Amino acid sequence: MRPTFADPKTDFVFKRLFGTEEHKDLLIALLNGLLELDEAHRVVDVELLTPEQRPAVSELKHSIVDVKCRDARGVHYVVEMQVLNVEGFEKRVVYNVAKAYTSRLAKGQNYPALDDVIGITICDFELWPRSAGTDVPMLSRWRMQEQHVGAVGLPELQFVFLELPKYDDTRPPVTIVERWAYFFREAGHLSTVPEPLAEAPLRNALDAARTAGFTEAEWDEYIRAGMAIQDERGALSLALKQGRAEGRAEGVEKGRVDGARAILYSLLEHRGIVLNAEQTARIAAQQDFITLEQWTRRALNAVAADDLFTS
Repeated sequence: MRPTFADPKTDFVFKRLFGTEEHKDLLIALLNGLLELDEAHRVVDVELLTPEQRPAVSELKHSIVDVKCRDARGVHYVVEMQVLNVEGFEKRVVYNVAKAYTSRLAKGQNYPALDDVIGITICDFELWPRSAGTDVPMLSRWRMQEQHVGAVGLPELQFVFLELPKYDDTRPPVTIVERWAYFFREAGHLSTVPEPLAEAPLRNALDAARTAGFTEAEWDEYIRAGMAIQDERGALSLALKQGRAEGRAEGVEKGRVDGARAILYSLLEHRGIVLNAEQTARIAAQQDFITLEQWTRRALNAVAADDLFTS
């Protein structure tokens, strides 16, 4: 039996809601809500960029979706949903936004032709964990700042992050930002329209996520997208358990190193990444626990075995 609403954090649903002409109004509402724009600066229309206009960033292939658009003022937006916290994630976000910025300069044009770019990333994990003593709020905004006097400038690149685990679920959502966070966290578990999502644009987003409107092909695609996320999470969890078990059995430092190596082998096998003889020998000879752990983190995003050994 299908759930009433599909999970908006999955690739298929996120694209359906925020990356199509049919629901372009939802993308505009999301931008205005997360950017907290006043009436004079609100986005009133956007142009969705075609795949040919979007710079390819293979390093971001594990982002759930990467919607790029621009508004009437020429400001470009890069909107993405990320469910897994992988090594170097912040750097890849910066790279993606910077690539979107520089790729707009056609041959023969001058620098003034470059438009501002704002990256908006919705994270299903804490990027700046509360357990680490940081006070970064659920919705955070970042731009360059002069370090002596604190003056804010160089607005060409800006970054916005919504960390869903920081949502306060001890009370009903009040602000538009809280309501969007509630939507992303809870929509896939709902069977009826709750009061916080009863009005537009959240009601419209929830209606667009109704599974009753999916064709069989769309439903199959949605299921595959959800399974891909679970496979990635499951592979990492299983590898960690195997590594800890081997570490306990072996004991001391050798156990830690062998356990880390077991994690790496298990993850590579699950990802279908094949090692050649030289690569296998390199991993087998590695006795540094931190290096093996670093290679394991890279394996989460690796396309080929060579990716483990290059940052």
